[in-house]
Amino acid sequence: MRIQIINGPNINLLGKREPGIYGSVPFSDFYEQLKAQYPEVEFDYFQSNVEGELINVIQEVGFDYEGIVLNAGAYTHTSIALQDAIRAVPAPVIEVHISNVHQREAFRHVSMISAACKGVICGFGLDSYRLAVEALLKIKNDIKY
Repeated sequence: MRIQIINGPNINLLGKREPGIYGSVPFSDFYEQLKAQYPEVEFDYFQSNVEGELINVIQEVGFDYEGIVLNAGAYTHTSIALQDAIRAVPAPVIEVHISNVHQREAFRHVSMISAACKGVICGFGLDSYRLAVEALLKIKNDIKY
């Protein structure tokens, strides 16, 4: 199974950026743990602060990979273009957030991409990504929730 993890703006600063909200572990450290935990999954990782680059990766992998885990960062709340890209590909996309966006500023309560995603996981720290991988494994094995 191939899963693409895509992180949007400022996720490259994990471990440094607002550790009270996002934790103190760099994503690269967590990513290595995730790969070790799921040796049967082929993971690819991409991060960009540029919206169009995120769209390009969704289009590049969305027809061949079995799933996408997407933390679109602040683009979650603004990008119809990301929503269109998600709708354009058959791969299921799980939207993830490290923090519980519903406990934060009101503008973070609205997601422009949720309606196009298979599901949304938020508020479990970096473990939100693992939960998304578990969901994609169940989808691949056609296990109903």
